[in-house]
Amino acid sequence: MCDQFVGTWKLLSSENFEDYMKELGVGFATRKMAGVAKPNLTISLNGDMITIKSESTFKNTEISFKLGEEFDEITADDRKTKNVITLDNGTLKQVQKWDGKETVIKRKVVDGNLLVEWA
Repeated sequence: MCDQFVGTWKLLSSENFEDYMKELGVGFATRKMAGVAKPNLTISLNGDMITIKSESTFKNTEISFKLGEEFDEITADDRKTKNVITLDNGTLKQVQKWDGKETVIKRKVVDGNLLVEWA
């Protein structure tokens, strides 16, 4: 089901990340540092539990979840969010909600590379 995502990925492209961070109110210096950090993403599967680890010189994060089940996350910019991740037409779609706001992060494999889109 999520087998195409399992592995370690070097992030090559992150669509709309700068605009996403600006919309969240992330400061200029932090946006610039995060924008040039190309983290390694390691996605693993243990039964029906999926783990995504992001490691960079800027910040490391890790989330573990089951598809379709809500979970809590403290984001790299320290927001406390409620999340649900689903698999939709080959795309891992993460919906983050906090303080009456919502964002969507989509991860998909394109031509052997992991593409992340922020909205």
